[in-house]
Amino acid sequence: MEKKENQIVEQASRLLARTGSEAISSEKGALLAGDGSRRRFCRLRLSGGGSVIAVLPAAEAGEAMAEARSSWLIGSHLHRAGVPVPEPLAWDADSGMILFEDLGDLRLHDFMLEKHPEQDECRRLYLDIIRDLVHMQLRGAEGFDTNWCWQTGLYDRQLMLERESGYFVQAFCIDLLGVYPDMKVLQEVFPDIAARAATAPASFFLHRDFQSRNLMLTNGRVRIIDFQGGRLGPLAYDLASLLNDPYVNLPGELRHQLIDVYITELSRHMDYDPDRFRREYFYL
Repeated sequence: MEKKENQIVEQASRLLARTGSEAISSEKGALLAGDGSRRRFCRLRLSGGGSVIAVLPAAEAGEAMAEARSSWLIGSHLHRAGVPVPEPLAWDADSGMILFEDLGDLRLHDFMLEKHPEQDECRRLYLDIIRDLVHMQLRGAEGFDTNWCWQTGLYDRQLMLERESGYFVQAFCIDLLGVYPDMKVLQEVFPDIAARAATAPASFFLHRDFQSRNLMLTNGRVRIIDFQGGRLGPLAYDLASLLNDPYVNLPGELRHQLIDVYITELSRHMDYDPDRFRREYFYL
């Protein structure tokens, strides 16, 4: 493990030197847990104080390198658009290593474990998150290049059927419940849900994993991570991910209130029929 850490430190030092930035401290880095990601993370101390996070692709090449490229390009785009993501500092196209601003260790998920969702500070936090979400969806779509995406450039009906419906059958029905459902019935239901969901305009930036484990709290401010799977898509998907988060059990009444808050915030920037949005939210 120490040898691997030393290699990461050396590699990151060379990458940071190319940017003319401050040098990495000689002390070894600290490998961090990836929370389900196959990517590798390491916190590196800077010689003048502070730290950066080095992100390396999974050991296998191919898609891992494509994911790293997307992380750099999409992260840089969102940062330029004023979205509160970690500042991308440097990228090495050969190894796939990226250096990001260090946001610390406090995730929204960890924070909410110690709180009741209806406390005032939690409500204020979710109001901030919703404002940041709307900003990301609208500003992140401006000038977004789908060639940056490592999977698909658009969230559409085909993706719903191939990824979402199949994931439901495998992860929920089979893996969690141990139930093998009647696929004949589901193959009639899935296309109908997807067709209704696909009526939503898909010209907005879609994070696609917008939940509490991918939201950091740094100096009292929400910061957004794990955006490398971003693409263009409908508005309601990320809000549904946030409010129906499997890691934070928001009360139903609060979820409905936050939908209203989102619609009000969105209306400050564009016209979007509230009833239509609620229908799209339901199917997405």
